[in-house]
Amino acid sequence: MARNDEVTVIKKYANRRLYNTGTSTYVTLENLAVMVKNNEEFVVQDAKTGEDITRSVLTQIIFEQENKGGQNLMPIAFLRQLIRFYGDQMQAVIPGYLEHSMSAFAKEQEAFRDKVTGAITQTPIKIMEAQVRRNTEMFRRAMMMFNPFVAGAMGDVEPGGEAGDPRSNGSTGQNRDDDLKAMREQLQRMQERLEALDDKKGA
Repeated sequence: MARNDEVTVIKKYANRRLYNTGTSTYVTLENLAVMVKNNEEFVVQDAKTGEDITRSVLTQIIFEQENKGGQNLMPIAFLRQLIRFYGDQMQAVIPGYLEHSMSAFAKEQEAFRDKVTGAITQTPIKIMEAQVRRNTEMFRRAMMMFNPFVAGAMGDVEPGGEAGDPRSNGSTGQNRDDDLKAMREQLQRMQERLEALDDKKGA
């Protein structure tokens, strides 16, 4: 889907009404959800202070969607795990990991749909489990760069293989090197963001 790079400003008033400055109309959270699905970029500002409250409004949209019957995307186990990370020493790493994982999934979604549609010997659940295993291994590699002991606690999975798979032991190759290089670049960008935030706080 094509992306609209023009950013629309949505103003939120004290009465909780949302005003689209692009169309000069009042909108609802449902309207904003449609804008997100259409790749329409927008920011939400507090009408009085000008504060950027986009994150909280997007969270409200997710809350609304999750409360609709049959539209749940977040398993309870995932929500519990996410809550546990708040205040944890790993909290700074999670946003980048989730963003990278969702971005990778979005890029592969057409291939994923084809696999689900044409799967004969594999069920959609097994395909999803394979994707989760790949994401988990990517996360484990990231943790190894920060702290090898943390990575070891996540499982004895050698890069490029799955736990318990003897073929994965000592595996090497260009794919692993490329994965590690991409992960290092991602972590470097995350570190730069954290340092920029620290500089702003100290200013």
